[in-house]
Amino acid sequence: MPIRNFLGQDASFDADQLRVMGEALDAALAKLRLYDRNDALVEAVARRIIRAALNGERNLITLTEIGAGGRQ
Repeated sequence: MPIRNFLGQDASFDADQLRVMGEALDAALAKLRLYDRNDALVEAVARRIIRAALNGERNLITLTEIGAGGRQ
């Protein structure tokens, strides 16, 4: 599921940033064993990643950890 589905109108990221965020989302969901993309928790994970990226985080591993709830 593309992370774009969870971005608001005001979020502006380049293609590379979107790729990293999408990979982080996929990795975090796998780590949490969330395979049903309709699960409400999927959106919560995506929102954590987006919030971190809006605050300047760009590291794939860090974004994954944040998405999985292991870091703030």
